[in-house]
This record gives sequence, C-alpha cells and structure tokens, in this order.
Amino acid sequence: MNNRRCSAAQPPDTKRPPHFKPRQRRHYQMSYTQLLYHIIIRTKANQTVLSLEYSDELYRYIWGIIRNKKCVLYRVNGTEDHVHLLISLHPAIALSDFMRDLKAETSKMLKQTPGFEQFTSWSDGYAALTYSMKEKETIVEYIKSQREHHKTELFRDEFIRLLREAGLELDERDWKR
Repeated sequence: MNNRRCSAAQPPDTKRPPHFKPRQRRHYQMSYTQLLYHIIIRTKANQTVLSLEYSDELYRYIWGIIRNKKCVLYRVNGTEDHVHLLISLHPAIALSDFMRDLKAETSKMLKQTPGFEQFTSWSDGYAALTYSMKEKETIVEYIKSQREHHKTELFRDEFIRLLREAGLELDERDWKR
C-alpha cells in the first residue's frame, strides 16, 4: 500500500500526460474605478411636493441608502420638484439598479413621512451625467447653490442645458412622464 498523502491537486500514483503543464497561480490585480455621477431625479409631472422645510430628512435618508450600498455621497440638494446628487458608485453596482433602489426606497419613505403628504412618485427616468474628479468641487458648489440658482433659471431650462452640455438631447415625451 502506498503511504503517500493524497493532495487535492493530484490523486496518488496518477501519471500526467506529456503535454500537461501545472496550473500556475494567478495574481489577481485590484480593479481601479472612479465612477462620479451627477444625478438628477424629479417628481412625477414636476409636481412641487418636496417640502423644503423637511428636505434635510429626505437628504439624510438618501445618504443612508448610499452609505449602505458602499457608495459615496459628495453632495445632495434640491428644490420642491427635483433633487441633485453627486455620488461615486461602488464598482459592483450597476447605475440602473442603484437608481431603481434609490427611487423605490425614497418613494416609500416620502409617502410615509409627515411633510411630504402630497408626494405621489418620482418621474420614470433620471439624468446621470459623468464627471471627472477634477470637476468634483465645481459640481459640489453647483448643487449647494440649487435654491439660489432656481430663482433665476427654471428647472426645465437647467435640465435641458445640463443634457446639452453632456451631448444629450431631451426627448419631450420623457419630460411629460
């Protein structure tokens, strides 16, 4: 009887074919990503139902969702009909999945929270515009100044301008949804 120990790699007394090459250990490299998104979500039919008085509660809730998904929130702010976010997504999370979850969870929260009784839902779509880290502080400042900014520019005009700057065009059918 053979007293050699059996290893998981090769059973005892097994001959290898002449062309056999032992499997080499692979060195798995770290993945490097920088997924910086300026996201804009708006209420259904642009209804002005997001109370500015209670908006901090909504923003804290959004921050909690983002943190639980191991993403990073750089800034959140908005007005009565839309919200801007600047985030970095975790590389394992698809943008569409993130947006589906964010809108579903905040929608449920808003419907159950005093101060947001008029909220019915978010619009069907969203804008997610990518930026480099060099532009991060500019976008953060832009989001911070949303309430002041909208004293001089309508949300629709802002939305169209941001899309055009990103090389996109608004489909009018989307605006009505």
